[in-house]
Amino acid sequence: QVQLVESGGGLVQAGDSLRPSCAASGRTFSSYTMGWFRQAPGKEREFVAAISWNGGSTYYADSVKGRFTISRDNAKNTVYLQINSLKPEDTDVYYCAPDTVTAGPTWSYPNRRKTDVGSWGQGTQVTVSS
Repeated sequence: QVQLVESGGGLVQAGDSLRPSCAASGRTFSSYTMGWFRQAPGKEREFVAAISWNGGSTYYADSVKGRFTISRDNAKNTVYLQINSLKPEDTDVYYCAPDTVTAGPTWSYPNRRKTDVGSWGQGTQVTVSS
């Protein structure tokens, strides 16, 4: 069972940047596509970005293209989400999770994770003031 610890959120002003990170342990991190979701209270969890097992392929939600960059360091079992030009509507709890299959394509990740009821980390809160 994978353990996930997200960190790096915070309270910032519109236009600022943040880089949440997600440290994973418990299984072979480097074999899996990793991704980020975000969720506001009372709303459905929303896909943000995914990165392939070797970092060679990335996939983003249309709403974040151009401002969000996902990356990973397999030596550190960590995936990152660089968020630039933050907007108040980016205020959410951000969660990371591995894909449910080994070496799955990034474009399949959001659908598989949305239907999987496996474990998630505690998330990291990002709050953007206007």
